[in-house]
Amino acid sequence: MTGAGAATVGRSQTSAADSQSAAEVRALLADGDRLAAGRCFAALIDRHQRRATRIAYYYLRDAADVDEAVQDAFVKAFNNLGSFRAEVCFELWFTRILVNGCLDRLKSRARWRRRFVRNGDTEPEQRDQIEGRPALDASPEAELLRSERRAELLAAVDRLPERQRTVIVLSQLEGHSTREVATLLKLREATVRVHLFRAIRTLRKLLRGAPESARRQTRHAVEARRG
Repeated sequence: MTGAGAATVGRSQTSAADSQSAAEVRALLADGDRLAAGRCFAALIDRHQRRATRIAYYYLRDAADVDEAVQDAFVKAFNNLGSFRAEVCFELWFTRILVNGCLDRLKSRARWRRRFVRNGDTEPEQRDQIEGRPALDASPEAELLRSERRAELLAAVDRLPERQRTVIVLSQLEGHSTREVATLLKLREATVRVHLFRAIRTLRKLLRGAPESARRQTRHAVEARRG
C-alpha cells in the first residue's frame, strides 16, 4: 500500500473510532450519566484539540480568543451530541460547530469595533486587541505562523469573502477533500469547487501584487514581536 493509501486508511479508521466514541457519549448522556460521558468525551478532546486550535487561529489570530472559541466549541458539541448521528463523521460535525463559532466571534468583533472605535481614538495596545492581532504570548501553534510568507498568505486569506475563506481553510490548509468540505458546509461539490477556484485566483492576485514595502512592514512587525 502506498503512503497516501495508508494515510487514507488510517484517517478512515480514526474517523470511525471518533464517531463510535461520540455515539457512546451520546448513549451515556441519554442514560443520564454525565460524569462517565464527560470522561469518554475527554478522549475526543485530546484527539482534536491541536487541530481545533489551528483552525480557530486561521480565523481569530488572537490566543485568548482562540482558546475561548475552542473551549466553547467542545462544550457546545458535548451539549448537542443528542443530535449527532453515528454514521456522520465526528470531525466534520465538530468542525462545523467550531467554524460557525469563529465566524460569530468575527462578526461580534466587527460590530464592537464599529461601535466603539471612532477616528483612531484608541491607544495602540487597545487597537491591537480590537483588530485581533496575535498576542505576545501566543501559543506554539501561533509561533509556527510567524514567518513572513505565512503572514502574507494569512493576510490575503482574510480579504476573501467569508465562504471562499472557509473553503480555503478547510481544503488547502487543513487538507479536507472537496466532498468533505461540501458535507461540512452543506453545499454541492461543484459549488465548493467554484468557491475554491475563485479563492485561489484571488489569492494569487493579492500575493503577486503585494508591494515590497508591505513585505518589509510585515518583516519588521514580526521582528518587533519576537524582540
